[in-house]
Parts: sequence; structure tokens; C-alpha cells
Amino acid sequence: MDSVGPTVVDTVAAISQLVDLFNNLPNEPPSLYVDIEGINLSRHGSISIIQIFLLPKNRTFLIDIHTLGQLAFTTASASGTTLKMVLESGHIQKAFFDVRNDSDALYNHFSIHLAGIHDIQLLELATRNFSRRCINGLARCIERDAQLTMSEAREWKLAKDRGRMLFAPERGGSYDAFNQRPLSQDIIRYCAQDVQILPSLWQIYHAKLGGSWKAKVELAVKDRINVCLQVDYTGVGRHMAMAPVGWV
Repeated sequence: MDSVGPTVVDTVAAISQLVDLFNNLPNEPPSLYVDIEGINLSRHGSISIIQIFLLPKNRTFLIDIHTLGQLAFTTASASGTTLKMVLESGHIQKAFFDVRNDSDALYNHFSIHLAGIHDIQLLELATRNFSRRCINGLARCIERDAQLTMSEAREWKLAKDRGRMLFAPERGGSYDAFNQRPLSQDIIRYCAQDVQILPSLWQIYHAKLGGSWKAKVELAVKDRINVCLQVDYTGVGRHMAMAPVGWV
């Protein structure tokens, strides 16, 4: 978990300082764990917040895309690096959980074509000892595999439930909660908590990944990234729950 609590990044000065932290990071395990929140997160919707957990410093950053827009990706650090360059670099390893809609939104709104990506959802699927027909969502992976203590599990569930009450329409909320400023503490906690658990899931699944599956996972990750290039890609529907072709 974060050593000092999540930091909201909502100025060009703050984004410049943040990107400076991404220089010369170790790649094994990945140093950056990324998640994105938005309204109808896709080419048809919008990006509100990008969450990044920086493993070497045990810090969580919430980048306010709703406020910064394009400047979040084009503002350079002191070394001349931008967030766009970090996200597109094959030399900087980044882990997502189901990168498909994130890739679709980043590419179609900000012309960012991701590279250097690990998809933890695919790692879980590849290391199963039961049916691989359908993928698991992040909540199920956390509940089954993250090895949280009882106290951590209660805190995680409480933060998840409080966040959903604000943004989930079926619970009386609205996705506009991600665009209300200042961000509520419940939304901040909701955004931060999952990305903080991703490193543990990566470690657990990666340790079990057999050599024959590594190539399959790498190809499937590239396919997932490249849904952003498909004219007819739709990021909702039953097809999203199915394993990659040939994995069953």
C-alpha cells in the first residue's frame, strides 16, 4: 500500500515533477501499475483520471486528465520526458488489468499507442489450473488471489462500496463523480486502492507463468492494445468476457 497516501496531480508543474520520477526505473518487476477511470471509458467516452502506482517509491498518483487534458501527456519533465513518451515506451514496463478499453481511450482521444505493457488479467488466465473459457474481473482476482489480511480485505471492500455509491447509477450515483472537483475522498480512495494491489497480483501470477505461455500472453497483449486501431471495436458486451482465441 501507499506509504503516504495518494497524491492528486492537477497542475503542469506537478505533472512535470511526476514524470521525472519515471526515469531509470527497474523493469523486473514492472515499476508502474496503471488504471484509468472515466465516463464510458472508450473512444466514445472520456478519461477522467489516470492512476499510477510507482512501486519503487511505494507511491500512488492520480493524474487529473479532466483538468489537465492534453497537457497531462505533453508537459515535459526536466529531462525532457513526457507522460506520452513513458506510456509509448517499450523500454519502460507498465502493468494494467485488462488494457483494452484503456488503450482504446488513450489512442482515440490523445493519440497514445501503448507499448511495454503487461496485462495482469491475461497472466491470471494463463496460469489457471481450471477452465480458461472466460476471464475474471479484477475484484474476483483480488478476492481469490491477492492474499489480503482480513483487515485489508475489509478496507478494500469498504472503499469499493463507498466509491460505487457515488458513481454507479444502479446505486444512485453518477459517473460524473469522476469529474467533480475537488475529488471527494471516497473517489480518491476508490481510484487508488485497486492499483495499489496490482503489484501483488503481478508477482503471484508471474511466478506461475510457464515458458510455453509467455509467448501466448505477449501476443494477446499486443492484440488487446491494438483494439484501438479497429474501426468496429466495441468495449462492452459478452465478447469482452471471453478468453483469447486458442486459449481454451
